[in-house]
Amino acid sequence: MSRQAVLERFRGNSPLIAPSMLKCDFGDLGGEIDRLEAAGADSIHWDVMDGHFVPNLSYGAPVIESVRKRTELPFDAHLMISDPGRYLDDFLRAGCDLITIHIEAVPEPATLLRRIREGGAAAGLSINPGTPVAAIRDYLNNCDLVLVMSVEPGFGGQKFLPISLDKLAELRNILGREALLAIDGGIDPRTIGPAAEAGADLFVAGSAIFDEEDYRMAIARLRDACSS
Repeated sequence: MSRQAVLERFRGNSPLIAPSMLKCDFGDLGGEIDRLEAAGADSIHWDVMDGHFVPNLSYGAPVIESVRKRTELPFDAHLMISDPGRYLDDFLRAGCDLITIHIEAVPEPATLLRRIREGGAAAGLSINPGTPVAAIRDYLNNCDLVLVMSVEPGFGGQKFLPISLDKLAELRNILGREALLAIDGGIDPRTIGPAAEAGADLFVAGSAIFDEEDYRMAIARLRDACSS
């Protein structure tokens, strides 16, 4: 899917629910993707961790590529790694439609964000809970999406940090309504409403979906909580 096609698919369709595959059953990865698509997920979120930028390991481009033909849902690769530029081409070849890097890993991200776009994917930039919005303000014109971390990156199942709501509101004020604004960490029916009110469009959710037997009901519950 081209960068423009991804953006057209996402824009104006909030709330967008992106299940985080960090919490899935890796013994049945293809089946999990089938169930998420049938349940109404808007995209598949891949948390890529290197054990260096964050204190955990997850999976790499070959795993993502192995299931790319399983679905037409957009693949969103969240690169929580120290040197994303080194592996960028691997994730592009794997079929990732959106690739997000961290300002904490790449303090001068403009060149890499342009490389992502030139590779045909939408470009995202993420900030950790302790990083101020000012750190990415000069690079927002190079972004198709901004991702606010509402937990410390590296592990699933953490509690939502309310400080992220202030960042969402600040970014929405800067970006206007056209840019995509995402949030990742501790998203559940209790926290998704305030995050939506603060300006988020796309919500990465792990435990709130994968801890439930019925994925369709879990995703519907998240959507309902945005408007309640």
